[in-house]
Amino acid sequence: MRAAVLHAQAPIDSNPLRLEDVYVPRPGEGELLVRIEACACCRTDLHVIEGDLPPVKLPVIPGHQITGKVAAMGPNARLFRQGQRVGVAWLRHVDGTCRYCLEGRENLCPNARFTGYMADGGYAEYATVDEDFAYQLPEELAPEQAAPLLCAGIIGYRALKRSEIRPGGRLGIFGFGGSAHVTIQVALHWGCEVYVATRGEMHATLAQDMGASWVGQAEDLPPAELDAAILFAPVGRLVPVALKSLGRGATLALAGIYMSEIPPLAYERDLFYERSLRSVTANTRRDGRELLTLAAEIPIRSRVTTFALADVNAALHALKHDAVSGAAVVKVGD
Repeated sequence: MRAAVLHAQAPIDSNPLRLEDVYVPRPGEGELLVRIEACACCRTDLHVIEGDLPPVKLPVIPGHQITGKVAAMGPNARLFRQGQRVGVAWLRHVDGTCRYCLEGRENLCPNARFTGYMADGGYAEYATVDEDFAYQLPEELAPEQAAPLLCAGIIGYRALKRSEIRPGGRLGIFGFGGSAHVTIQVALHWGCEVYVATRGEMHATLAQDMGASWVGQAEDLPPAELDAAILFAPVGRLVPVALKSLGRGATLALAGIYMSEIPPLAYERDLFYERSLRSVTANTRRDGRELLTLAAEIPIRSRVTTFALADVNAALHALKHDAVSGAAVVKVGD
């Protein structure tokens, strides 16, 4: 099969992913072999490729927002049928026995494993996944539409929950890319007013088109106190800016797996009056199932720009330099 392989971490501008012929993986016990149709690009892929995250498996095939069809089933795999459309996300394994798993917080499992980082992912023609970590996808949803939901969508949804936004509340979104453009659709469905601060005219235009009540520059303060906010941009200097926009008792959720240095915070200015600062770590499978149910109910529609597998470096380069409106998606097969 053809796959985009990372042999050594390097800046995406150096085109570090090499298109190669590699063996088709074989599904193990309880696993599915998925013939990949599409894989959406994520900033976490950039963190894996460029070295913001420490190397765990090299060489590795990145990509973790996968849609495809079941091509084969390993021994004792019974939850899906051959030819059924499925999704594969970032979280691919937990131990199921630690205190976090037993408490329903499997995203915090110390033995968790992740797609496209600790195991080969979706910038390829085939991938494997434990059937317990595959998501059933509606047949009517096009693969390139479904792919951004499998990390950008799920993480945005978990960030919404972590922010404790209530229906009808004022939500701030700082940074407006692939995850935020899904998240705003859920927030608007809940009757929220959404205030967006982002860089770049293209992202601002998309936020306006999608129904934001106000759109400003990345470090602008919204014109109203916020009940909750999410910081999607991995830019630590924006944390005090976002905290400053919060009303009393409000929460800021940090949605990224990586964040640049956060400047010192002043207790009275930034955190007093029970303002909260929370991180968001991966997701649970329950988050994924809830988001996919909402996606069908709303319905969520992803704004996508598609790329061929041979152009995956270009897709990730465009993502890094904010040259994509919505989500970048690599189309692999029919």
